[in-house]
Amino acid sequence: MRHRNTKAILNRPADQRKALVRNLLTNLFEHGTIKTTEAKAKAAAREAEKLITKIKNRDEAHNAVRDLKQVIFTEKASKNALDYAGKSKKTSGFTRCTKLGMRAGDNAVLVQVELIQD
Repeated sequence: MRHRNTKAILNRPADQRKALVRNLLTNLFEHGTIKTTEAKAKAAAREAEKLITKIKNRDEAHNAVRDLKQVIFTEKASKNALDYAGKSKKTSGFTRCTKLGMRAGDNAVLVQVELIQD
């Protein structure tokens, strides 16, 4: 049964959706900010919050790095994510989604997702 098991479907099969979120997370941790549509931004922010919390709560560093590298594609992005999680004193609220307006072509809501610095 799938009671209360919700996620953003994003009109894609599961493998494409997973790759999309992984690409968004890689770009978020590599550049610190991304601009995308609202649904994709919410899905990426949700996964980023879970990933940072998982890194912060790990006792052993090797397991955190291993879990991070299963999701993030590049070394630079994974290093930035580990640095961010290590510096942050917060327990939640690591990302901020700011609406930018509507896209000209299809009138989709554009959102900027950024990592909040302490």
